[in-house]
Amino acid sequence: MKIKAISLHNFRNHKNFHLEFNTGVTTIVGRNGLGKTNIVEAINFATSLSSHRVSSNEPLIMHNEQSAEVVVVAQKHNRQAKISISLNRNQNNTVQLNDAPVRRPRDIVGVLQVVIFSPEDLDLVRGDPSLRRKFIDTFMMLYTPRVADIKQDYDRALKQRNSLLKSNGRKTLSETVQQTLEVWDEQLVTYGAQLVEHRLKSIEILKPFIQHFGDVISGNNEPLDIAYSSSWLQNQSSSLTEISQDFYESLNVRRNEEVDRGITLSGPHRDDLLLTLNGAPVKGYASHGQSWSAAIALKMATFQALREHDGDPILILDDVFAELDAARRERLTQLIHDVEQTIITVANLADVPQLLQGTHVWLEDSGQDVES
Repeated sequence: MKIKAISLHNFRNHKNFHLEFNTGVTTIVGRNGLGKTNIVEAINFATSLSSHRVSSNEPLIMHNEQSAEVVVVAQKHNRQAKISISLNRNQNNTVQLNDAPVRRPRDIVGVLQVVIFSPEDLDLVRGDPSLRRKFIDTFMMLYTPRVADIKQDYDRALKQRNSLLKSNGRKTLSETVQQTLEVWDEQLVTYGAQLVEHRLKSIEILKPFIQHFGDVISGNNEPLDIAYSSSWLQNQSSSLTEISQDFYESLNVRRNEEVDRGITLSGPHRDDLLLTLNGAPVKGYASHGQSWSAAIALKMATFQALREHDGDPILILDDVFAELDAARRERLTQLIHDVEQTIITVANLADVPQLLQGTHVWLEDSGQDVES
């Protein structure tokens, strides 16, 4: 897979921006503040209709503008796809695929497959569980696009259930509220169990790659491993029926606590991924270098699993090389030098190993590009 071109209008700091890409490596060079990462963010938005940097779309639209546009033209297996997105402040966003309206997430998710390395990846192993949930869910949706619908249905049921609990106050549930809550329980369990089933399958897919790249990137024999972490799931090898039963049981056990706090306390929205290095949790125990190795292993595992599933995704390295020591730069370079298309952003071209410099694009203060 490769991107042929991207066009931005009023997206972040890019008033009017257009860039065409070659196969192989494109290195985008420019000082900080010119919008290198904004280009990466736009590409990622065309992948999943969400930003990997912010939770809402509002910051993506240029200040004092009412709308922004992102257009990405990609090619896979000799078939071309044009993704057009209009972001609007005061009305719903619109999405088109090959100039036809897109109404469901699954119609766009997976059309463009991208794996991004960035300095924020360190938070994958050191930060909040929500970042690790997003990591595994993003992989699932790229690997099996229909999971996007399951995730959307679960989020909607969770929002409605939380709204009901909150509106009830801390009162004893009336018969009507109890019946309504049971309806949302059923939907929450139906979609939540499917979501967890896909997460468990995804971990099994990623695990051997994570273990392999953990060894390769770190250059030592401290084994890296991953497992699903849940306070309510009894067994990680459970069937869909057993996952559903565990979920129902947890909701029933914590019902009074949920009514008192006005929020859903069990489910995949509160689960985590447990990363261990040499048997000890990476979070809180690993050094800075070890944490970087674990983060890179996660992203390389995602890339390799997608590559073996349906060909190379687009690989993006956003200001990563300045964060890595010489040994890790070299190991990463050897792993990715043969990727179909790699996009690298960097402030100083000297930070990029010669083997990966490829076609150079310099960003100027105007936000436009100059190729060499």
